Amino acid sequence: MPDDLYHRDALAWSEHQAALLRRVARGERINDVDWDHVVEEIEDVGLSELHAVESHLYQMLLHLLKLHGWPGLSTTRHWRGEVVGFQGNAERRFAPSMRQRLDLEALYRRACRQVEQLALGGSPPRPSPATCPVTLDQLLNATCAELEAAFAAAT
Repeated sequence: MPDDLYHRDALAWSEHQAALLRRVARGERINDVDWDHVVEEIEDVGLSELHAVESHLYQMLLHLLKLHGWPGLSTTRHWRGEVVGFQGNAERRFAPSMRQRLDLEALYRRACRQVEQLALGGSPPRPSPATCPVTLDQLLNATCAELEAAFAAAT
């Protein structure tokens, strides 16, 4: 295999490396495993999952802030649907080891900054809670109505 296959064709590289690793697992002595890149890719898989969960949680917070900021707009039904969809995706991909790596307050502050820039329906949002009013467990498991209630109770 060409040395630059990793950079030219990641799919072909990964299939070749998987075949080599299967041979190693069967006890064969193989010298062609691209260990540096294999290790890097394994680490990247975990980080990719973590970033996917962060993205879903961020999108949930963003839509919850929109629901809180503009409760009378006709788009609230759509936003609730988005919250439910992002929640399902986050819950499905969440792994216990992510708990200590997720910074919910940072995600919340980022979502607040984005919402503060909006003027939906011609008006700025109602003030957001100063800190994230929900926990990670609530984001992953509570109903949209429960999450909305937590936002309302925090202001």
